[in-house]
Amino acid sequence: MTQQFNSLAAFASHLMKLEVTEAIALHHGLEVVAARVEKDAKDEIGHYQQAAGAFPAWQQLADSTEKEKARLGYPQDAPLLRTGNLRDSISHEVGALEAVVGSPDEVLVYQEIGTQHIPPRPVLGPALYHNQKMVQKVLGAALASGLLGHQKIKPNLGYDYEID
Repeated sequence: MTQQFNSLAAFASHLMKLEVTEAIALHHGLEVVAARVEKDAKDEIGHYQQAAGAFPAWQQLADSTEKEKARLGYPQDAPLLRTGNLRDSISHEVGALEAVVGSPDEVLVYQEIGTQHIPPRPVLGPALYHNQKMVQKVLGAALASGLLGHQKIKPNLGYDYEID
């Protein structure tokens, strides 16, 4: 696709439009990946997780913890799951060129990195780790789409995600 411009002003206008389409495409791509990481982080809660990259496998809950959960009527053999509030507190926000997946509940921080009494049971880090390739593909497609003036990127160009 060759484009010709009849003036510097027309070329400058084209570049300004590309800047906008690039920002829109990247924002959309960030929304896609943040929503996926959020969903996968939520799905990890209640199930023992294997090691993922630098993130350790989850240790079994202590017998005393399981007995306390049973006494209170919470699900057994379901790490980090009691009422579902911790899981449901995980959300994402997308800014101009950044995305954040997390929780306002400080309990998730303690679970993510562990404490003196609680072994780490990371949720957010492994969710991102498992989605590395998807993040690269989606953001790569978004970048290419924005640079091409918000055209759809076809799978035969090496991307299996289309950014509208």
